[in-house]
Amino acid sequence: MGWSFHGNLPVYLQIASKIRADIISGKYTAEEQIPPVRQLAYEAAVNPNTMQRALAQLEAEGLLIARGTVGRFVTENPEILAKARHKAADELIEAFLSGCREMGFESNEIMQMLIEKGDPSCQF
Repeated sequence: MGWSFHGNLPVYLQIASKIRADIISGKYTAEEQIPPVRQLAYEAAVNPNTMQRALAQLEAEGLLIARGTVGRFVTENPEILAKARHKAADELIEAFLSGCREMGFESNEIMQMLIEKGDPSCQF
């Protein structure tokens, strides 16, 4: 799964972010059961309690649904999934814009770069 962690954020939040990205990208589809806590913890080389905390975070966001002793499943709610996708995209856009502004680019220069590098079918 390619687990790697850095010191800037608690590990459980980094795990939640990775699983959230896996859900958003379609690696885990709506109504699909995710692997058990112990399996995920083993794959990520973290304590099961850390993995449990990450999954609880995703449950609180509504992305995962616990079904008793059966396990956790990705929500089937398209609104929750769309909201998560848009939030992730907003965060990427903000990080990009912030980085460009730190390098001294003006808004019109950023827009021109996006036009030049973007999808030719996309109209700004």
